[in-house]
Amino acid sequence: MMKNILLVDDLPEALAMLESAVLSAFPEANCIKVTGVVKARQALTTRRFDLALVDLGLTDGNGLEVIRSLSEQQPNCVVIVASIFDDDDHLFQALQAGAQGYLLKDHPAEWLARQLLGIFEGQPPLSPLIARKLLGHFQRSKGVNQAITVELSAREREVLGLLAQGIRIADIASELTISRHTVGDHVKNIYRKLNISSRAEAALQARSLGLI
Repeated sequence: MMKNILLVDDLPEALAMLESAVLSAFPEANCIKVTGVVKARQALTTRRFDLALVDLGLTDGNGLEVIRSLSEQQPNCVVIVASIFDDDDHLFQALQAGAQGYLLKDHPAEWLARQLLGIFEGQPPLSPLIARKLLGHFQRSKGVNQAITVELSAREREVLGLLAQGIRIADIASELTISRHTVGDHVKNIYRKLNISSRAEAALQARSLGLI
């Protein structure tokens, strides 16, 4: 359930569009709208968020700072980039910071809402252009990744499949009847072996391996 949702953008019209998309997908959600890094960090001290849509170009800093803070302080929050930047540098820096999806703001609010609803089905919200860039990245390193994936243990493949479906660490631990610490160790090993750093990349890798 998406109860509290953080929207971070320094343009009022962009915030209004994002709020429209969010409420279309989650009508009962409580949207907290802030315009910069400082206000976003303040919001994190007073409320727990289930979802965050974060712009990267903010007047008082970089949205990557907000993404990192969310990843560290509220790891169960689903963090999605909502930006006009579609280049590799912004994309991969955001994923490395902890973003679990990347949407371009030039899509209609209705389309963005459909992407957000896909979260419940384990689908990382990705604009088509961004998805192509990610697939291209993995295709370019296909030979390396093929050599690495054979090192995944049966348990690691099981964890990867569940992780890619958007299931939280605590719930994976419960599903597999192991500790959260053990799941965390598996996730670290998976990320290292597959040379990835986010759930969005994990979902693409799991799909390529036929795990979802």
